[in-house]
Amino acid sequence: MAVTKTRAPEEVEAVIEAGVMLLGESRVQEAERKLPAIRRSAEWHLVGHLQTNKAKRAVELFSTIQSVDSLRLAERIAHFTSAQKPTDVLVEVNTSGELSKFGVAPDAAVEFVGALRDLPGVRIRGFMTVGALASDESPARRCFERLRRIREQARSAFPGLGLEVLSMGMTNDFVWAVAEGSTMVRIGTAIFGPRPLRT
Repeated sequence: MAVTKTRAPEEVEAVIEAGVMLLGESRVQEAERKLPAIRRSAEWHLVGHLQTNKAKRAVELFSTIQSVDSLRLAERIAHFTSAQKPTDVLVEVNTSGELSKFGVAPDAAVEFVGALRDLPGVRIRGFMTVGALASDESPARRCFERLRRIREQARSAFPGLGLEVLSMGMTNDFVWAVAEGSTMVRIGTAIFGPRPLRT
């Protein structure tokens, strides 16, 4: 996935033209401005934190919401989605324990999947996490390993759910994430280059 946060529509179109058909955006407001200016079609995921009051617009703009971390948010998404065409969601888990990050606690993740699975209009496709902000390998890999184990536990508890997606790994740590079983990496800087300095 190419993450398009702060990137101009022409940059996004160039990436789509190069063959990247899965794109991620961090904020609903930015997607509202950007997507109408992009002529080429692609699949869009919301990868940033979602406030409940923006759930309706998120359902309209994105095929998948990767940052579901509360029952209230999931219920709002379900409210604006038809049971015949559910919105795909990932459960965001705070595997690092860092207070600056969103996500359900690891110990509560499997129970949370159980609370979501019967919501009409919501289809749980797997899990997402942001690894520990560290320059060395071990802390990040522990986060990714933890999410993989959570998925294994959830699959045992709810065999009817595929939970095929493990969205973990970004520009600085995606190699470690893939080694731990990531099925989807979220890459921004390594594709687009450094973000321009704001003046």
